[in-house]
Amino acid sequence: MPDTISTTSETSNSPLLRVDDLVKSYPLRKGIFQVRPEAFVAVDHLSFRIHSGETLGIVGESGSGKTTTGRTVLFLEKPTSGTVLFEGRDIGKLGGRSLRSLRRQMQMIFQDPFESLNSRMTVGEIIEEPFLIHRSGSSGDRHRSVLELLDRVGLPSSAIDKYPHEFSGGQRQRIGIARAIALHPKLIVCDEPVSSLDVSIQGQILNLLIDLQQELGMAYLFISHNLSVVKHISDRVAVMYRGRFVETAPAETLYRHPLHPYTRMLIDAIPTIDFRKRPDVRQDVAETGAVPPPSTGCHFSSRCPMQQALCIRQRPELSPVHDSHAPEEHLVACHFPADPSPSP
Repeated sequence: MPDTISTTSETSNSPLLRVDDLVKSYPLRKGIFQVRPEAFVAVDHLSFRIHSGETLGIVGESGSGKTTTGRTVLFLEKPTSGTVLFEGRDIGKLGGRSLRSLRRQMQMIFQDPFESLNSRMTVGEIIEEPFLIHRSGSSGDRHRSVLELLDRVGLPSSAIDKYPHEFSGGQRQRIGIARAIALHPKLIVCDEPVSSLDVSIQGQILNLLIDLQQELGMAYLFISHNLSVVKHISDRVAVMYRGRFVETAPAETLYRHPLHPYTRMLIDAIPTIDFRKRPDVRQDVAETGAVPPPSTGCHFSSRCPMQQALCIRQRPELSPVHDSHAPEEHLVACHFPADPSPSP
């Protein structure tokens, strides 16, 4: 059964983005020319929905498949199997002009704002590039649009003739955001957009993204390894481990009532001045050893303090928590989830 979540309760409204049974695997090589019969599965049968104006956050450790999910959704990498529907259109069946036209509506903000910007182009040329690719507007119209975008992301008009290396990391990320919103897309994949920035700057960029979303009505697929960052911006959060979702819930619910031990581990890793915060999780999970190889059971079993024989034999599916506060919205893939009731 694929892992299926929606950012809203099921209604008659069609989602902006619908992903069904998405798989992305890579062949494993032995030497230069030989390919092993097995493959590395980076995204393992994921299904989810995102509606217009909403934010789905995906959080997990490095190597969990978050970035691959985002790139595959945009078809920057071709899925091994599964379908991606944008406004009801199957992206995998599009090509040429149809795919280029659709890319106006789907953009990406990259993790490293320096690597993602062409150092040989001025800021004005970088932001103008989407208009040129899609042949939008006259030269004068494009110039005015660039100035408007600079103002919208909080940069002075004088930045138009400067180069990326003349700006700080936070300013460079604002340039990347201006480029991403230039064509008024309906969906933006944000791939760790603040992870390379100072903590003092992260909040500014997150608030900018929130303001732009409210102003322009865009949907976000927000990817991060930091649960506190995801909680700040997301309507709903999916916790990802080794290519699969292990828990999904509204952001506040997930943070206050985590049910999966991996989610609890991520929450415990959030920096705090209170060294007593969740000491039971910190000790139990940290001492359990390395990540196991793929098996028929739960992939988290060797790191889990609640491991039992069933965990090794059978992989848990993402299922509603019936005694939770919101069972239709809180899903967990665990045979023995934590008590969903709040702590006294």
